[in-house]
Amino acid sequence: MRSKIVAGNWKMNKNAEETEALLSELAAKLPDTNAEVMVAPTFVNLAGAVRSLESSVVKVIAQNMHFAENGAYTGEISADMLLNIGVDTVILGHSERRAYFNETDEILAKKVAAALDKNMRVMFCFGEELEDRKSENHFNVVESQLKNALFSLDASSWSKIILAYEPVWAIGTGETASPEQAQEMHAFIRKTITEAYDTSVANDVSILYGGSVKPANAKEIFGKPDVDGGLIGGASLKADDFVAIIEAI
Repeated sequence: MRSKIVAGNWKMNKNAEETEALLSELAAKLPDTNAEVMVAPTFVNLAGAVRSLESSVVKVIAQNMHFAENGAYTGEISADMLLNIGVDTVILGHSERRAYFNETDEILAKKVAAALDKNMRVMFCFGEELEDRKSENHFNVVESQLKNALFSLDASSWSKIILAYEPVWAIGTGETASPEQAQEMHAFIRKTITEAYDTSVANDVSILYGGSVKPANAKEIFGKPDVDGGLIGGASLKADDFVAIIEAI
């Protein structure tokens, strides 16, 4: 049975003291839940976050990693470095990495393979831009992103994959994605995986929604049958908002 997951992507926010304060508040207010709760602080605060949450069920994950094990890659972080500090799950393919750092499907396929080779879990992000949605090419874009980065994997590898669908057109654009649009795409994603693998793989993979989930809309979005949780941006930087989203699932 697939997991319910609420993950907070903190992006380039919070210094060490602010991270500690937010983690302490979150741990104190965390509701009883069967969902997995994850937070992704910036790289320099990962080790401290792991220490701070060692007695908590909240899991610390990374926002990115390189595909190489080591070498002359200035500023990059390897899977082994993450594992060494107790981080075994990594977000890959976030829309901001694709847009601002030119990460291609080919690069992401290498990153996914490198993470799985180290037995890490991968939260793989993907989704269409506004022009894709307006031209009604959104299903093709999503299918292509999945196929190019993930469909060469063995079926057994999917036990380590979490999917996070990001409708990029609905994030900070003034456009709004409805819960029905979220369900439509999530159902399409599961159908696409079924066709590439089988029903078992498709039904077991958690598919998170990453389109500006907030306390006000979380319950309705999470109530859709193919939405298994959310990858939360700005709302995860406020403990009360993040807790309210966790409660909604």
